[in-house]
Amino acid sequence: MTPFFAPALRVRLWVGLVGALWIGSVAPAAERGGKPSTTEAAKRWERFEPEFVAFAAADRSVAPEKGKILFVGSSIFRKWTTVAEQMAPLPVLNRAFGGSRTPDLLARFEQVVTPYAPKVIVYYCGSNDLKAGDVVEDPAAIFGRFREFSERVRTGSPDTRIIFVSSTRSPDRVERWEQVDHYNALARAYCAATPLHTFVDVNPVLVDADGRPRLDLYVEDKLHFQPPAYVEFTRIIKPVLERVWAEASASPAR
Repeated sequence: MTPFFAPALRVRLWVGLVGALWIGSVAPAAERGGKPSTTEAAKRWERFEPEFVAFAAADRSVAPEKGKILFVGSSIFRKWTTVAEQMAPLPVLNRAFGGSRTPDLLARFEQVVTPYAPKVIVYYCGSNDLKAGDVVEDPAAIFGRFREFSERVRTGSPDTRIIFVSSTRSPDRVERWEQVDHYNALARAYCAATPLHTFVDVNPVLVDADGRPRLDLYVEDKLHFQPPAYVEFTRIIKPVLERVWAEASASPAR
């Protein structure tokens, strides 16, 4: 069997296992070695600062309404420049920033989430964590930071819904697909067990009938996407988002 075929049985086993065992299986961030060094944090902020300057300028130009739908995460979402149009008439604001990893969303939480007080958050992050380094980080640690993000949202806004969009099995990291599947399985189980959370898997639309990646959907780096891929994302995500938004809009705030 070629490596491009999805290991469906292995994924189902992962989901069953983590569905029973995920609670308490991931240590809090403080127990996983603490915060990144000041130097590392400064370097990462230097990389992201131009995007946050642009966010601030956009907010000054047209102040976004609070209580809408917020897309957050890494460049897979940042490069989705047509998301507001494709999700219309749903009220969508995109605040993804390129190259971000799960620790970056935690570090920039007060800038990227809090000011907008969203009713719904659509989250895509973790694929950069899975790609970084010569040795892949434990997917459970990456998932733990998503869980920490989720808990911060619930602490500040217990009625906010979160939609977790699966990390993609991109052709540029075939050798790490097992870890991608592990991370997605942990997130799927967590969303199934946690109120107001929904897991959406976009990977089925990224492969052909034989389970091979549809290379026509990718740009040259085999990680990021051509516009037709976002058409496919819309087809998968929008119906879920419409349902979740209707539920959020109908529920009185606690």
